[in-house]
Amino acid sequence: MKPSRPLYEREPELATAAQAIDALCGAQATGGLLIYSGEAGIGKTALLAEIRAMAEDRCTIWSARGGETVTSVPFHVVRQLLHPALDQFPPDDVRALFGSWFDIAAPALGLAEPSGPQPDPQGVRDGLDYVVKRLASRLSHRPLVLLIDDAHWADGESLAWLASFTARLGDLRVLVVQAHRPEELAAREAARNAAGGHPAQIRVALRALTPDATAELARAALGEHADDPFCREVWAVTGGNPYEAVELVAKVQDRELVPLEESAGLLRELGASARGSGLVARLERLGTNANRFAWAAAVLGTEISQDLAATLAGMSPAEAADCTARLREARIVSGFDPLEFVHPLIASAVYRSIPPATRTAMHGRAAWAITRAGLGPAAASRHLLEVHPDDDQELVEQLRAAAKQHLAVGAPEAARRCLERALKEPPRHDVRATLLYELGCATLLSSPATTVQHLRAALDMPGLADDLRVDATFRLAAALSHNNQLKEAALALAAEADRTAPGPGLMRLQAAHFLWEGMQATEEDGPGRSRRLAANADHLTGRDNAERALLTLRAFDAMLRGENAQIIVDFCERALVDGHPARGLGWTDTEWGFELPALVGITYAFTDRLDRAEELFGEAVRAFEISGWSGAHLAFAHTLLGLVHRRRGRLAEAEGFLREGLRLADRVGSGLPVHWDAACLLIDTLLARGRVAEARKVADHYDFGLPYPSAMVLPDAPCVRGRLLLAEGRTKEAVTELEAAGRAMEPRGRFNGIWGPWAGDLARALSEDDPGRAAQLANTARVHAERFGTDTAIGEALRCVALFARPEEAVHLLGEAVRHLEASPSAFEFAQALVDFGIATRSPRELARAHKLATACGAEGLATRAQQARASIRSAE
Repeated sequence: MKPSRPLYEREPELATAAQAIDALCGAQATGGLLIYSGEAGIGKTALLAEIRAMAEDRCTIWSARGGETVTSVPFHVVRQLLHPALDQFPPDDVRALFGSWFDIAAPALGLAEPSGPQPDPQGVRDGLDYVVKRLASRLSHRPLVLLIDDAHWADGESLAWLASFTARLGDLRVLVVQAHRPEELAAREAARNAAGGHPAQIRVALRALTPDATAELARAALGEHADDPFCREVWAVTGGNPYEAVELVAKVQDRELVPLEESAGLLRELGASARGSGLVARLERLGTNANRFAWAAAVLGTEISQDLAATLAGMSPAEAADCTARLREARIVSGFDPLEFVHPLIASAVYRSIPPATRTAMHGRAAWAITRAGLGPAAASRHLLEVHPDDDQELVEQLRAAAKQHLAVGAPEAARRCLERALKEPPRHDVRATLLYELGCATLLSSPATTVQHLRAALDMPGLADDLRVDATFRLAAALSHNNQLKEAALALAAEADRTAPGPGLMRLQAAHFLWEGMQATEEDGPGRSRRLAANADHLTGRDNAERALLTLRAFDAMLRGENAQIIVDFCERALVDGHPARGLGWTDTEWGFELPALVGITYAFTDRLDRAEELFGEAVRAFEISGWSGAHLAFAHTLLGLVHRRRGRLAEAEGFLREGLRLADRVGSGLPVHWDAACLLIDTLLARGRVAEARKVADHYDFGLPYPSAMVLPDAPCVRGRLLLAEGRTKEAVTELEAAGRAMEPRGRFNGIWGPWAGDLARALSEDDPGRAAQLANTARVHAERFGTDTAIGEALRCVALFARPEEAVHLLGEAVRHLEASPSAFEFAQALVDFGIATRSPRELARAHKLATACGAEGLATRAQQARASIRSAE
């Protein structure tokens, strides 16, 4: 659609758009992000209209616009973008377009009722990405242009989607063109990232018109006889703002002023009527009815239903039609049904002119009308948020219901706003604790610190049902753990367990207590905790989830301690239902959390049952993807698969999964627990590949070093960092790090040398300076490995002991190490033993075998070592 008036001094801005459209439609089909910013009235909307006209013959165009009064409506802008495109398809085709994302993303667009577990907001965004890509490929062979006007008033959920979508446009034939007011967009936290991250981003700041351009605009409307002093005054009054200049010139025409110098003195008064109080005065002159109808329209905001505005204004359809006609004639509104304000400046001025008490009452009536129309609490909630607190318990319940609907479509921030407003009403005393619990649940993903505050407040007051107290404490502990407050989490669980009667609730609290107590970096009595856990779990059969949780924790703890691996595997089998986590402690189980099935898989991974671990972690990826949990949960699932591949010796595959885990985690935020786990494993994998410099780069990027987080469920961080320092030749620093790891683990009885290989690494670090102590460490590690009993643990321990044995004994020990590791699933460790054995026996055949295996593992450094040793032996012969 062509703009209704010509654009002045916008040639560079239009040229930039033309270049972007040419690139989009060219052979390379390069998409990107084009951002126009400028003050209100500077001509952003007119510019977007010109860009639409420029692109419409070559591109498919979707458009949307933010609104000042609808910023609290989740996915408002996304719905504007997608609904017209989706409306072209019958319902069955729409479902097919969404594919497996239908249950996750369709509710956010209002196309389906929510079902299944509460979606992760990142999963909803990923689902929207998928739908846009499918639509872009299905609608036509033309590239896609998305136009978003007034992005500073876009709802937070749409801004978050735009941020992730534009950052991942890649090779898509999509151009996103956004216009906003910079000062208002910068004021919104969610918006600071809305235009960032895309490599093809172009920013253009719009400037006011010059006096010459303003004169050209005035003469185009008033005639060439408008003299220079008059035109200069038009520019001075409007500051070169295009909207204000057009409005001022229109009023000159309405007043039939002669555009000459003697009339210039009247322009300031006329200009004032185009904005602020002047606009309000002009509206009042249209009559009481027109004024009241305009107020109703301003309260409704955008896409204004004439019938709803009439209801809100308390007038008949005929009166509403008459008011609409007068407001259109005065250039205040445009359209018929729905109506829109001619310019956002007008909408803002009208809305702010409504007396506060009247505005609040009108929002209340709007909420009532929307609810009566059957549109639901979520649709009414934006008006309910504006109503003054008045001890209205019905309003409290409406806001609670709206919060549930917002959570069900992946909009926890919208839910938070509703519940915080409900607290101000205030709710009845017996409801307040439950409301605080609901508020804590709503903020769990976005703000663990806020969750802690609300859940503690809920638990400190009477009125919370027993089952909710258990759940609130469980979630409080999870939030505290995310805040790196594991000791506080354990204490909160212990305190609630003391006041909870025997039954499933108590067992849930006990399991969580053992979980977070055991995850602490330090604890006063680790062996004592292990004994209590064994006493509580060893006799259990896994008849329900509470028993399965305790068996899981018992298995994980026993693995860390290096107890007999076969007994540990038996605990794991009892913790699962028919060997399947989804039939017991499922990955998306919100009652128990994903940590427990993860611990089962990790325990399998370190007891040489990598087949079972890979099966479980593959199930995790599928479960999270199906449920739309594509944020930190999916990042952790990829990290766990990286662990399996690292243990199997598939180092290239491990690196791929771990880098994907970090990429997924980076989308969510920074400094998450999964960042530490994935970075730790990636550093370990890169060291195994012989890529020390890359490992250092990852360590520096993710600040991998002291202070470590309180909880890590994957291989011990100090051990990995010590190994990195050792690989870099920083032996003294490595010794310090590894000794600290030993001091942390030995008092707790954690002797699994595969999970925490500090003793073997420290022995190697001390081999030259203190061989006696090194040999002692290696022999002690061997004892623990033989107690644990896996082929990987025994083989690795024997390989280390061989370093300090006499040559003939070393050959025997390495031969035994090769035998154990060949029987294990740990191909990389087997390759290491073959290299050591080949060097010790000076066997080119064994070294050739080692070279082949190391190459297959992706261990380039080890393969080079084997090849060089083989060449040296042949040269000596």
